[in-house]
Amino acid sequence: MKYCKRCLYPANHPYGMIFDKKGICAGCKVHEEKDFLDWDERFKLLKDIVKKNNSKFDKSFFDCIVPVTGGGDSYFTVYVVKEKLGLNPLLVNYNHQYNTHVGIKNLANLTTVFDCELIQSTLSPELVKKITKHTIKKYGSIYWHVLAGYTTFPVKVAVRFRIPLIIWGVNPWAEQTGMYSHLDEMEMTERCRKEHGLMGISTKEIFESSSSLSYEDLNEYRYPSDYEIEEIGVRGIYLSNYLRWDSKKQHELMIKKYGYESAAQQRTFNTYEDVHCAHSAGLHDYLKFLKLGYSKVTDHATREIRLKRMTREEGIEMVEKYSNIEPKDLELFLKWIGMNKNEFFEHINKYRDSSIWYRDNQGNWNLKDSIINHKNDKDIESVRLKKSEDCNFLITQNINEFKNNNSYLLMGRSYLDQYNYGALLDRPEGEKISKREWKSPDISK
Repeated sequence: MKYCKRCLYPANHPYGMIFDKKGICAGCKVHEEKDFLDWDERFKLLKDIVKKNNSKFDKSFFDCIVPVTGGGDSYFTVYVVKEKLGLNPLLVNYNHQYNTHVGIKNLANLTTVFDCELIQSTLSPELVKKITKHTIKKYGSIYWHVLAGYTTFPVKVAVRFRIPLIIWGVNPWAEQTGMYSHLDEMEMTERCRKEHGLMGISTKEIFESSSSLSYEDLNEYRYPSDYEIEEIGVRGIYLSNYLRWDSKKQHELMIKKYGYESAAQQRTFNTYEDVHCAHSAGLHDYLKFLKLGYSKVTDHATREIRLKRMTREEGIEMVEKYSNIEPKDLELFLKWIGMNKNEFFEHINKYRDSSIWYRDNQGNWNLKDSIINHKNDKDIESVRLKKSEDCNFLITQNINEFKNNNSYLLMGRSYLDQYNYGALLDRPEGEKISKREWKSPDISK
């Protein structure tokens, strides 16, 4: 397997990967733009886009839509939209149902500290199970419904409420593999969603490949028609095309200003992302490793190498440390989905990439290659980025600890006060607080 000589990415990255003559991947080359683009000018361009977009359409109560979760980059995106652009966003959340308590708290805190309206889609848990059983068997995925819901529901809301602008956070296809330059200003479209976000697996394909799922079952995952999109003029722009994206520093700013809660993750050193989901950095990530031979820790280490906070060798150490950890959340998922372990992995093993995995005579699966074998590849020094910062991730002091984490939390309250999550421990007993008064506790002390 060919690996980038600067970062850790392999040639079999599912988004597609190309390398230059020096062995540097396109993702690293596009990342170099972060150090020479005029980001002040690019942010002015973003302001112009927002101004022109809003002047073309009848003014509704909301200026735009921001898709959010209880983790990831949601806080920073809403922060920029409200505090830097001065917009009034409608927050939109697809409830993936693998919720953690920390994720529910973060989502509630997000709506509270920014004083935003939130609309959420929560489908029947039995329907979500039914769809997920099919995607496990047909595609080896427990996460199709999460990705499909997250990229579809905000667009459906935009059409329904005639809000033409959707502001997303980071463009993952530019950030990871350099599929696009920041200057391309690539936007979210149905084609982008299908080919990249959903790995080519459309709602239509799910329906046609299943004998048990009806057309109506998949309605909430069906993208609006071209006619509906064009009538409203819906467009989805990515903030990362207009400001220098640095997820670690952005999360730390949100921790300090607004009380975002982090948490230790099973299979990566990154404690900021994926805290909202019981499986994103656990079982879902493990399945990525079993299919492709690399996982989320490679994504996170690659990002830190490019941002000059980690050496390539330190990144490889993280891959060695975390890649083979079997997730503790496996039993939780199997109990929910109604499968035994052997049946589950029989389905998953069918989707292992034969370019990186082989099965020996004893039936054991083995990696043909790994970034671990490429520590001393030729010409690494000539393309190396010099480390300039440390790479320490914080684990916050949670507002209220939950000891029982052996089940999902379907939903929780959409705001914080003294009656939920023990958030206002210092307020006199019995004294009430309004939503607009609520300020996140200072956890930096």
